[in-house]
Amino acid sequence: MGHHHGAPAHTGHRAAPFAPTPLATRVVVLVLVALTAAATVVGLVTLWPRGEVPKNPDLDYAVSGATFPRATVVSLTEPCPAVAPDSTDGGPTGAPDCGQLTARLEDGTTQTVRIQPEVSRSGLRAGDTVTLLRLPDDAVADATEQGAVLDDVYSFAGVDRHPPLLVLSAVFVVLVLVVARWRGLAALVSLGIGGYILLSFVAPALLQGADPVAVGLTASGATMLVVLYLTHGPSLRTSTALLGTVVGLALTAVAGTLGADAARLTGVGDENGGLLQALAGEVRLHDLVACGVLIAAFGVLNDVTISQTSAVWELRAADPGRSRAVLFASAMRIGRDHLASTVYTIVFAYAGAALPILLLIALSGQSLDTLFLSEDITAEVVRTLASAIGLVLAIPATTAVAVLVAPPPTRPE
Repeated sequence: MGHHHGAPAHTGHRAAPFAPTPLATRVVVLVLVALTAAATVVGLVTLWPRGEVPKNPDLDYAVSGATFPRATVVSLTEPCPAVAPDSTDGGPTGAPDCGQLTARLEDGTTQTVRIQPEVSRSGLRAGDTVTLLRLPDDAVADATEQGAVLDDVYSFAGVDRHPPLLVLSAVFVVLVLVVARWRGLAALVSLGIGGYILLSFVAPALLQGADPVAVGLTASGATMLVVLYLTHGPSLRTSTALLGTVVGLALTAVAGTLGADAARLTGVGDENGGLLQALAGEVRLHDLVACGVLIAAFGVLNDVTISQTSAVWELRAADPGRSRAVLFASAMRIGRDHLASTVYTIVFAYAGAALPILLLIALSGQSLDTLFLSEDITAEVVRTLASAIGLVLAIPATTAVAVLVAPPPTRPE
């Protein structure tokens, strides 16, 4: 797991080559990494979902036997005007054919269905592909026998977004490979592994009632061990960044748990939380806040710890003779610049995800004291602050570890 650097080239004098990192330091790093890997393996074995993953048929949004045929948009009509506040008519005003979409099915027939105004305003136009929902014949017959009046057997289900998503993904993959080459390929493989861990471990384990914080730490540890060594290669520098990330994740977990407890968050801040509570009673919603913070903060922590570790090694290469204290101070100046930009990156990332909430805040005109009575707003604040706390503390911790592990100072010959 060693990491070797040659002597940097200088004009006017020759710097002595690096003194190797002491064997005792290497052993300590190796033992800590091994303990991290062992703890991760124990977590995976203990928490890995066993048996049938809970499923709830109430989440089916269509009756049994419904189909979802694809169709091509032929034409759309303008959205129906909004109903006046003092109107006694519960239906839309205006022409009876407003807010409608006509689409051609694959068998050549056409169907006209009603669509919401936001669908019309999204840019949907003739030639786009949409998905319709078709009720089965037996459901239509049963409803008719019971006296129900169905407007139509077909209804609008959604827009087929596969083509633009595939194009965007292809552009992303090509750019990553062109710019980062083999490192980019490793990063893409790591991304796939992280997605597999989320879908195959995190979600099923949480649905079976596993502790969310333990699941979050285990998933982050497993992803970290694979991603760091696959992307950056096995080396003392990579192991140092891994240890810094472990420290950051632990601090983030503490901040997220204490923040959720102090704010008395229930985990039911919106309709999704309420639906999850009703349909998946085993999920520990209160601790999901801390778990979400861990998963969201992992990528930023990984970036910061790698950058700080690389900064320490490069500063040592530029000046092998500087003392550890001077090396730490120089690396922290870089870390402060990185921290300043990363903190507001976290804040604005959460703000972008919570933009509808921000609009509701502006619309309400209420004071901040009143707004923080809302759990969804408070939960976003807790997530942001917990991630930022872990990030802020991870920078000096990672820098200190890197300075201790990096090659010791030497004197010019």
